[in-house]
Amino acid sequence: MNLLLEGRTALVTGATSGIGRGIAEALAAEGVRLAISGRRAAGLAETADLIAAAGQRRPSIIAGDLTTPDGPQMIATAALNALGGRVDILVNNAGASRPISDMADDAAWEEALAFNFAGARRLTNALAGPMRDAKWGRIINLTGALVAPGMNASGAAKSALHSWSRTMAIQLAPHGITVNAIAPGRINSEQIRNKLHPTEKSRDDFIRQYIPMGHFGEPEDLAALVVFLASPVARYISGAAIPVDGAMIRIS
Repeated sequence: MNLLLEGRTALVTGATSGIGRGIAEALAAEGVRLAISGRRAAGLAETADLIAAAGQRRPSIIAGDLTTPDGPQMIATAALNALGGRVDILVNNAGASRPISDMADDAAWEEALAFNFAGARRLTNALAGPMRDAKWGRIINLTGALVAPGMNASGAAKSALHSWSRTMAIQLAPHGITVNAIAPGRINSEQIRNKLHPTEKSRDDFIRQYIPMGHFGEPEDLAALVVFLASPVARYISGAAIPVDGAMIRIS
């Protein structure tokens, strides 16, 4: 299937590794001109090198922090400048799990909300105007587990992102812009390997209990859906929240 993405432009956040890197590689392979952002310039350079080595156009690198007051607007402006004044596709991938204790202070909650929700909201607001002017756009938000078995500040933030995505889908649909959410399950990445499941036993135990498909996913498993939702072919899909999790279940 020709997804008709050749020549489109995209900004992918959190593209230093893992899911974000996989999404950037998949979009580049379809002929999309890219800007990639994240906190770590070295990780972004590695992503850009991989894409260039595969024969695609090297992405523009935007090192920035979505949690700072000026971060989202800076990233949006830099992306517009790098991509000729338009960002057709925005992939809000930046975010991370934030396990906390019951006694965590406001700073921990505020950081989790800024990283997992407010940054994406503010960046989207900065880029939605040009999309409206163009009468075309794709916004794809990476959410996650909305209810965690233990206290995790990212769960509340991802719930906010999930709800906000659906409202934005309604508001932007008349302008030719779709907004969809993707909820990753256990996708192999630095966060999964180094933080959530640092040992082979913890991975095997989780898979046995919760993942009927029998293995963690790979970034390309999720990236394929992002590419489809970003394309003109998916023009009538908006307001959806789609899990990519190997039929993951939680048995109480």
